[in-house]
Amino acid sequence: MSATGTTTAARADHCVVACAESWRNAGEVLASPMGTIPTIASRLAKLTFSPDLLLTDGEALLTGDVPAVGATAGVVEGWLPYRQHLALVATGRRQVMMGASQIDRYGNQNISCIGDWSRPRRQLLGVRGAPGNTLNNPTSYWVPRHSARVFVERVDMVCGVGHDRAAAAGPSASRHHRLVDVVTDLGVFDFETPGRTMRLRSLHPGVTVEQVVDATGFTLTIPTDLPYTRDPTAEELRLLRGVIDPEGLRIREVPA
Repeated sequence: MSATGTTTAARADHCVVACAESWRNAGEVLASPMGTIPTIASRLAKLTFSPDLLLTDGEALLTGDVPAVGATAGVVEGWLPYRQHLALVATGRRQVMMGASQIDRYGNQNISCIGDWSRPRRQLLGVRGAPGNTLNNPTSYWVPRHSARVFVERVDMVCGVGHDRAAAAGPSASRHHRLVDVVTDLGVFDFETPGRTMRLRSLHPGVTVEQVVDATGFTLTIPTDLPYTRDPTAEELRLLRGVIDPEGLRIREVPA
């Protein structure tokens, strides 16, 4: 374990920074964040270490500035109609951060239903664009409440494709398949193991390994020298508090 990671930053700030790191060195691609903290994170990445990221207003406009969450962009650089958006998906010029109602050790994700798909106990969003996203675009996941109900041994339905499924489907599915990481309110996870199963990469300050293990429904790979998620810099905190999220929406999603 590394140093304590003591800081004035809130847990939500560490979550935002960890999500932003998913876009580090992404280049000139469209950032496609889904949810409050991923949206804040993509804007933080744009204003700091990934200035070439393309951002949208959440609909069809490419924005040239980085307004606060919920504010209207002052500069519009282009128009992204749905047909062009689909072309970006197919050609890999996009990097996604989605949510997950369930996720397993190989990174298979479910956002469609809970229970047998023919007669589910709960109907959720549906598959949506998850298969195309995961087979064509670098993809990460954000989970605001890490629990054994989300991190399961086997997902009830595969929406986002995991490493085992992509490998079994062959080169047409695996050649562009890349799961960057999974960020939760407890830590950061990746799949950098020989079997491409989930590994705990860092703990958020104040979280213990035991908490993560107890909240996960399968066995994780846990390195012996486990670091804490990096602290936000003073400049990143300034941007979060005064420019990107002055209303503190991130704190509502991950309370202190």
